[in-house]
Amino acid sequence: MTGRTIRLSDARVVFVGGKGGVGKTTVAAALSLLMAQRGKRCLVVSTDPAHSLGDAFDKPIGDRVTGIIAGVWGMEIDPDAEARAHVGRVTEQMKQIAAPDMHGELERQMRTAALSPGAVEAALLERISRLMVDHADDYDLLIFDTAPTGHTIRLLTLPEAMAAWTDGLISHNKRSEQLGKVLKHLTPSGARAEVPTPFDDPQEDPFAGMERRTRQIAETLLNRRRLFHRARRLMRDEAHTAFVFVLTAGKLPILETHRAIHTLEQFDVPVRGAIVNRVLPEHADGAFLHKRRELEGRYLAEIEQQFHGLATLQIPMLAEDIQGLSSLNEIARHLEAGGV
Repeated sequence: MTGRTIRLSDARVVFVGGKGGVGKTTVAAALSLLMAQRGKRCLVVSTDPAHSLGDAFDKPIGDRVTGIIAGVWGMEIDPDAEARAHVGRVTEQMKQIAAPDMHGELERQMRTAALSPGAVEAALLERISRLMVDHADDYDLLIFDTAPTGHTIRLLTLPEAMAAWTDGLISHNKRSEQLGKVLKHLTPSGARAEVPTPFDDPQEDPFAGMERRTRQIAETLLNRRRLFHRARRLMRDEAHTAFVFVLTAGKLPILETHRAIHTLEQFDVPVRGAIVNRVLPEHADGAFLHKRRELEGRYLAEIEQQFHGLATLQIPMLAEDIQGLSSLNEIARHLEAGGV
């Protein structure tokens, strides 16, 4: 459509995003098969609560790295379990600076926090960040089948949101006055703050003179913040990370994809391209399909206009449901034919 191709062979991390139900999981799974055929070791990770990665491969996966075929591993992150584990870790950290008689109330408040959408997204961000930063050398390519677009965008803003939440919780404890002074340096002001601080790769110990418990908490928070910043820097590195959006030829997917791309651009996150999924094949016949093809043609023209300059690729609708390696390989062949 644009004369450009979506090149992904050079990427170490690929995020496949888009509106729910457009076929992100199918594309992510097929992409992993294509890259494995080229000799890459690929881990495809689902962060979508709807988990259909196992259905796509027709193989149980779950929240663990599972071998699928030679060169391809899969994992489905359980958002609720991830949130519980995340809040559990934070609870233990807070107990170290809270008075013993406050532990019961702290645990009650944290159990409530575990049910909030913010806790789920913060937990997902930390898991994704650790995969990107700590396990990058274990695979040639990490493919993230992300949740609907809004969730993906919030992942880019959570470092500050999470820091503010954690800092606020600690600052209310009278015993944390010394740590509160440190946290002012750990959390630069501004929604997109990512500036060097005295605690980024310091030449001397920034925690000198702190009591042991306070130092332990401060180091934990600093390490987490550094992790988030490293992950976000990787997301913004066009030579390392590629964002690809999947959409269908319809009004709502076009609108949401356009908004998402615009928002990512505001965060300096490069987008490699857009894949238009389930395009009616030319040989589909009948009056109804003819009418649908006319409407689809208008939407395809709108996509070309809206995403002018962005590499795009069309994948035709298959006659049968996509499940298992055979149908996924057919999608992989379309990706390869399109220059991916």
